Amino acid sequence: MKQLLVLGAGLVSPPLIRYFLPRRDVRVAVASLDFSRIEPLVARHSDQIRLVPADINDETAVRRLMRESDAVVSLLPAPLLPAISRMAVEERRHLVSTSYTTDAVRALDAEARAAGVLLLNEIGFDPGIDHMTAMRLIERIQRSAGVVTALRSAAAGLPAPEADTNPWRYKFSWNPHGVLTAARASARYLRDGNVVEVRAAELLQHTFIDEVEGIGRLEIYPNRDSLAYRDSYGLHSARNLFRGTMRWPGWMETIDAAARLGWLDTNAREWPPGTTYRDVSSTHPLAAAVEERLRWAGFFSDEPIGRDTAAPLDIFVARLEQVLRYEPGERDMAVLQHRFEVSYGDGRQETIVSGVTAFGEPHGDTAMSRLVGLPAAIAANLILEGGVRLEGVCIPTLREVYEPVLDALAEEGIEADER
Repeated sequence: MKQLLVLGAGLVSPPLIRYFLPRRDVRVAVASLDFSRIEPLVARHSDQIRLVPADINDETAVRRLMRESDAVVSLLPAPLLPAISRMAVEERRHLVSTSYTTDAVRALDAEARAAGVLLLNEIGFDPGIDHMTAMRLIERIQRSAGVVTALRSAAAGLPAPEADTNPWRYKFSWNPHGVLTAARASARYLRDGNVVEVRAAELLQHTFIDEVEGIGRLEIYPNRDSLAYRDSYGLHSARNLFRGTMRWPGWMETIDAAARLGWLDTNAREWPPGTTYRDVSSTHPLAAAVEERLRWAGFFSDEPIGRDTAAPLDIFVARLEQVLRYEPGERDMAVLQHRFEVSYGDGRQETIVSGVTAFGEPHGDTAMSRLVGLPAAIAANLILEGGVRLEGVCIPTLREVYEPVLDALAEEGIEADER
């Protein structure tokens, strides 16, 4: 009997856990202090799923659980990944994570190899399915003697059309702090052979609008360091390489305005009794559409913030969680699009557009939770079965990972189309 340890029981966990239910040779232990999202699922399958109340910051408890397991999946917030990765290496347990690989995790590569441990990161939706679908297509292009001269890849989690019911045209389907952090992170990408460095405060100046078939016109802004994937993707001949995030138009100018009003400040401060949202918002001229969104969300209201001590960002996120939430029965959608420019030796030029669009289930799993949780579940199952024998710090740009994971995702109804 194989033992899988899942750290965290948040939004992504139900599809991941459900993937293992038909696999009767795997027992799943879930470690968390909050099981509210999976308790109904566990009640029907208590013979296969074990809930372990555990504080993830209790290193002794986490290490004990790792030693009882054959592999580990971390669904914890990204800042915890370096510590969890180090524990996995020292306990000689393979680790799967949907989070981005940080420098602190990369620094564990040699130790992981020496311990015979695989630290497989970035295997969710974005990052994850974006890497794998891009690599499968890149290798096919290269087998046809093509050269990728440009790649633009972007993804989004958005309300489905019938759930697009507020002026922000957005609702949270994953960690709100992560959403806001991504919208205020520095970035860089390759444009016409030149590296473009983008400071966090300048992201708005690097957005553009593009048409996504079947969806409409979306705003795209750069996502972190696109150049970090030039080697992984094998795109040394590309003069343009851009990885981005998509939103309905207006999102970035609204987040930019919120920053200028002081709402994205991460420094905690004390607030006098009775402080209102209007009191926190500094005075700054705003475009009419932006002011409408912020006013609709209550950031100019006389309602008390209800906090004695908090960072403005925490207050901002808590308010958005209230007003930008999915109502029961509403669906989200996850959208991914790659646009390749390809040259061939005979002079031909080709544009290939590939993408994935998936919708959540009313009163069921969100599209985002499925597209993040299932790749991690499939990868963990492959490791348990011995189907992946890699070591060290990896992302799913290796054929040994992406081919079987994409094939298994197709069996779940998730696959890329192409034109």
